[in-house]
Amino acid sequence: MRRISALILPAALGLGGPAHAERAVPIPAVEHESPSSGSRAVAVFAGGCFWGLEAVFEQVKGVSSVINGYAGGTRATATYAQVSTERTGHAEAVRITYDPRVVSYGTLLRVFFSVAHDPTQRDRQGPDRGPSYRSAIFPQDAGQRATAIRYIRQLDAAKRFPGPIATRIETGRFFPAEGYHQDFARRNPRYPYIVRWDAPKVAAFRAAFPTLAR
Repeated sequence: MRRISALILPAALGLGGPAHAERAVPIPAVEHESPSSGSRAVAVFAGGCFWGLEAVFEQVKGVSSVINGYAGGTRATATYAQVSTERTGHAEAVRITYDPRVVSYGTLLRVFFSVAHDPTQRDRQGPDRGPSYRSAIFPQDAGQRATAIRYIRQLDAAKRFPGPIATRIETGRFFPAEGYHQDFARRNPRYPYIVRWDAPKVAAFRAAFPTLAR
């Protein structure tokens, strides 16, 4: 897991030189979004290694924190060693705290589907295999659930991806990961996995969504 042999490209997470950028999938904005109130809301997404999701969403204006963790299983088995066995039911996920007055839940969904991961892959992302790397959304309320379900239907109808959306709508608690996983990409910008798989996502996000980027 995350032990790869890859050409080390120049790392860029807003900290160094340019990275080789992937291309964001050009998808439409959310058509039907439930309104939210207040200055603080939470979104929980799973889509492969949480390092990459964290690296992308930390770049989004209106996001105040991104925590790496495990969602969909129990507290008793929410550890890296146990989740890595692929038998706990967890998905590697991120909990995003954001200001809905600055960035909407629908906009976060658009970033999630367009550039943060490949939503057509089932129980895998890039070099990582297993159900803990599945694409999933854990809505925090009925409004988020309705928005996510409608957006998946909208994306399938738009046919911007090479295959159907595999993202699951799930329920379950979120448990923060170990401290060494937090803010991993920013602290380790030249780590080979980050350089090969995650820095390109950040570069793609900044190229495709310049008005959203910090």
